[in-house]
Amino acid sequence: MKIHEFQAKQIFARYGIPVPRGDVATTPAEAEAIAAGLAREAVVKAQIHAGGRGKAGGIRRAASPGEARKHAQALLGQPLITAQTGPQGRIVRRVLVEETLPITRELYLGIVIDRSLAKPVLMASAAGGVEIEEIARMQPEAILKETIEPLTGLQPFQARKLAFGLDLRDSLLKAASQLLPALYRVFVETDASLVEVNPCVVTSDDRLIALDAKINLDDNALWRHEDLRALRDLDEEEPLEVKASKYHLNYIKLDGNVGCMVNGAGLAMSTMDIIQQAGGQPANFLDVGGGASAEQITEAFKILVADKNVQAVLINIFGGILRCDRLATGVVEAARELELKIPIVVRMEGTNVEQGREILRESGLNFTVATDMKDAAEKVVRLAKQ
Repeated sequence: MKIHEFQAKQIFARYGIPVPRGDVATTPAEAEAIAAGLAREAVVKAQIHAGGRGKAGGIRRAASPGEARKHAQALLGQPLITAQTGPQGRIVRRVLVEETLPITRELYLGIVIDRSLAKPVLMASAAGGVEIEEIARMQPEAILKETIEPLTGLQPFQARKLAFGLDLRDSLLKAASQLLPALYRVFVETDASLVEVNPCVVTSDDRLIALDAKINLDDNALWRHEDLRALRDLDEEEPLEVKASKYHLNYIKLDGNVGCMVNGAGLAMSTMDIIQQAGGQPANFLDVGGGASAEQITEAFKILVADKNVQAVLINIFGGILRCDRLATGVVEAARELELKIPIVVRMEGTNVEQGREILRESGLNFTVATDMKDAAEKVVRLAKQ
């Protein structure tokens, strides 16, 4: 689960990580009032779940409270299009109004899980303020890394090593020795999958301040973080994905025209691959899980075909816990309720497969039955093109 920059900074502040003074506004008048209380120039930052806001005009400097109001008025209620939003952009519903700072250097700090090691890795770079992916590609040596043992946590020597690697000296070493462990505590105690500060700035009066903040939370751990779950902003999520989450379905919308319904993440990924090998493009990732009920199957089907780009549907099920007859019942109910006209290809194997095929045959609906995955992919791609 992603959260906004202002929410991440509120979490940072609770852990003693320095952040700029400021507050969030939902109206131009609120933005003006916040800027007036800062007693210096302000910056107005659009709050959306996407990077690249600065390049897209979503971060604007204001020399006066009146200018902050104008910037907020120009941003609020309007779509902001960045490299990460797609051409439709994201509607700006909040802006963060903060003080400007006397910056002398910009650094990068971030923590992620290295899945090959099954351990957190703290990364730091003197090349802050730009896309870290670009730095990793062009100058991998510019990224310093410290692998953290989960049982012992970030050690003081590791924080000092990174601080020296960033060429921090004197008073800034003490600041870094406090900020880096606090950043790791945020990562662990919020069950985050990513904690990132880009940039973390050095000011002319020798302070380290998190000028930006990004936290992604592990959805699977939200059951033990009621306060963090409340930070979810449904307006920032794809509506079909929000609806899918209500029925405990794993759905991600993509750009293709072949809808996919599969049980099991591995089978879903393989199905998407084989559709592309057959010359098509998957319209979604949809894993109904091993124990889906007929109701969940019906709702999954509704979500799948609600995407107007879908021209054909491939249902690829291996019946284990999810029996083939239960799947077939749900699919038939959904097809009748929605009066579907688009072609549907079904490939199923496993528990009660013959009963499932019989349900499809007796439904009177126009299902295309496939013998294997390759056959299913070729048929659905051909039907989608027609």
